[in-house]
Amino acid sequence: MFDGAENISTEDEGNRVKTGIPGFDELCGGGLVRDRSYLVSGTSGAGKTIFSTQYIYNGITQYGENGIIVATEERPEQIRENMMRFGWDLQALEEENKLIIIDACSTKIGIPSQEKYVDVRPFDIRSMMDQIIATQEEIDAKRALVDSTTSISFYLHEASRIRVELLKLSTTLEIIGLTSLMTCEVIDENQPSRFGVENFVTDGTFSLYYDMHDNVRTRSVEIYKMRGSDHSKKVHPYEVTKEGFVIHPHEEVYTHF
Repeated sequence: MFDGAENISTEDEGNRVKTGIPGFDELCGGGLVRDRSYLVSGTSGAGKTIFSTQYIYNGITQYGENGIIVATEERPEQIRENMMRFGWDLQALEEENKLIIIDACSTKIGIPSQEKYVDVRPFDIRSMMDQIIATQEEIDAKRALVDSTTSISFYLHEASRIRVELLKLSTTLEIIGLTSLMTCEVIDENQPSRFGVENFVTDGTFSLYYDMHDNVRTRSVEIYKMRGSDHSKKVHPYEVTKEGFVIHPHEEVYTHF
């Protein structure tokens, strides 16, 4: 690693959505560009869901911006349980009408759901968007998380259809005033997305790396792309602590492959 800082210009704060993730906003000009969609990609174990849920949780608890989580791979009860290890009480935020978790997982795998918000129809992007729009209006949400696009893409099969449908989804989120994260699993860390198209339909891509070096796994993050914003062009280490992600913006990882 190398201890050195980049000169990254800080943009108009009124147009920025702070993630509140220690070290991250410093890497991207002060936060995410408002009303844009971003892809969070990485291999299994990199922490995509943790990073993205931390963004939603911080939005509610630190910045007064309510949020929506669309859970397509984990049941909401699993997400609530997993996030409690960081002290993030999602259920309390739901009870305060500040967070809505849409269960888009249970029906797809054929099990009943006791959730208040359930996507019960056969998988369809239009039905998902309709439910997001309805819940956004219900709690005046400003942030959203779709976790993940990978399971959606498996239903769509063809790369051309994946690109069109995910573009519809990301554009809809932007139009209704949501600054959103979408997670994406990758197999090859040399590629920013699983199906080769997800990164083209979002305004930015944040790649999380979880590599083996000298028998020790190391974690690092790269802002692969971020339209309309200055951002770090380097790869920076991060830790997953008992309070969530902590990124070290003044340290550089030379290689991650």
